[in-house]
Amino acid sequence: MTRERSAPVFDYIVIGTGPAGAAIAKTLTDDKRTSVLVLEAGGNNDSNQPIRDSTFALELEERFFPQYFWQGEGVPQENLNELTFEWTTGRLSGGGSSINGEQYVRPTAAVFREWENLLGPLWSSRRAIMNFKRLEKYNGNTNTPKVRGFNGKINIRQAPKNPTTMAKKLVSAIEQATGFKEILDYNDPTTPLGSFTRWQLYQKPNGQRESASTAFLSSDIMTRDGRGVNGRKLNVSFKSTALRVLFHNRRADSVEFLKESKYIRACARKKIIVSAGINSAQLLMLSGIGPAELLKKAGISVVFNNPNVGRHLRNHTLNFAVFTTNPNDNPVPPDDLHSLYTGGAFLPDPTPGADQDRRGVQLIGIRLEDTLTIAILFLQTKSQGSVEIQSNDPLQIVLADEGFLENTTDLEAVKNIYKIYIKNIAAKLSAIDSAYQIVSPTLDIINDEAKLEQFIKENFDHNHHQQGTLRMAPLQKGGVVDRRGRVHGVKDLIVADASIVPFTVDGNTSAPAYLIGFTIAQQLLKQKGNRSFPGQNNEPEE
Repeated sequence: MTRERSAPVFDYIVIGTGPAGAAIAKTLTDDKRTSVLVLEAGGNNDSNQPIRDSTFALELEERFFPQYFWQGEGVPQENLNELTFEWTTGRLSGGGSSINGEQYVRPTAAVFREWENLLGPLWSSRRAIMNFKRLEKYNGNTNTPKVRGFNGKINIRQAPKNPTTMAKKLVSAIEQATGFKEILDYNDPTTPLGSFTRWQLYQKPNGQRESASTAFLSSDIMTRDGRGVNGRKLNVSFKSTALRVLFHNRRADSVEFLKESKYIRACARKKIIVSAGINSAQLLMLSGIGPAELLKKAGISVVFNNPNVGRHLRNHTLNFAVFTTNPNDNPVPPDDLHSLYTGGAFLPDPTPGADQDRRGVQLIGIRLEDTLTIAILFLQTKSQGSVEIQSNDPLQIVLADEGFLENTTDLEAVKNIYKIYIKNIAAKLSAIDSAYQIVSPTLDIINDEAKLEQFIKENFDHNHHQQGTLRMAPLQKGGVVDRRGRVHGVKDLIVADASIVPFTVDGNTSAPAYLIGFTIAQQLLKQKGNRSFPGQNNEPEE
């Protein structure tokens, strides 16, 4: 490994090209006077078929292709018979948005009410809708066009145009079983609950994947090797792994990173922005921000003692129900394999006493081999996990404990989903077409409390909806960053990604990550005249 002697200087340094990082980089460099260095640990793989072709989306998530993913594993889960799950995300341009299942799901107004109560109007539902409209280019139907965007950078396709018989049967069964009517647009704030035949996907009109990279780092923004075009002062450095942020008088002024075996340091005149997703908490701890006792044990000098760093990790649960099908029914249209899914629904938590007006369950129809599988996500989890570093070695994996079912109410909710929703859906679906029979779990398992609990734990799965490890909240309320993403206790360091989610979102996490990045970028633009320079003795922000 060799060291570079001179340190290049930019206005901003952004770490990560996922939904938040890419949106920030593009938004800041819209001002042609502003220079931005973006560090991406992976390469630019937008043209690779598994990344470009949406028909690979589900396979990508299942197989974790090593050329596109960080390689890591979480700690054994105490409440799941010591099961372990991957701890990974995309390691390529676009981050997780380049390898995910492409579902575009906005958080509902109920989530943003919680955010606004804690953080103020910057995170209100009204402001969120306004920013989502600016971000999205919606290609689909809706009953409320005024809440959808049609001129943004992110292509959203409602698919398929002509739903299959299988999807229609499933949606009809869900409607009959739950009493919630079929809806057209689940991202319309007036219709957050109900079943539907058409998902909204991060896809271009031709069905190819739309990612943070293709939307915000496209050829009109930069060259393929990461250079800004048309006077844009953007430099995306691929194969560049951030190691730590360096401080001068508690001001973040530079980043150390590895690029193809070379050690490099780059400086920021204004801000350093961490948008590294599940790796953001580790990066802050390696930089000296986190629980003092843990940092000292790891041999890291403490810049600011914050025991909240790495805490409050949340994820949604994931389980399945499997049905036989009618062999004459296609899961997706043969002429639109990019549509991926076979209907779905957003429903309230069926647990007695739960708020029946609030989204709590996500059901996704998926054709696997000769079966129809319903993926079941419980969205209102109370269990919390943590992320801890093991040493000051940035290449050693973290101890990521997702704490699944640590709070027993989560297990009760998942059991109720099976006992109430899945059991009734199975009955209605078989009445519609007797070829559709539930085979896993069988009804005798659903009807037996002990067997059902065992089934859930043994067949538990993992999704990539991690959030909250660098919570956006006041310091005294468990926060790591403030409402503008500014890290407590230091100057000019920002975190912008799903790790700062203050209260769990009720759907997939990529849409809120885009929102977080874009909202924080807008705040930075308002402050662009306030320049800081290395060596200044600035007081820490709130």
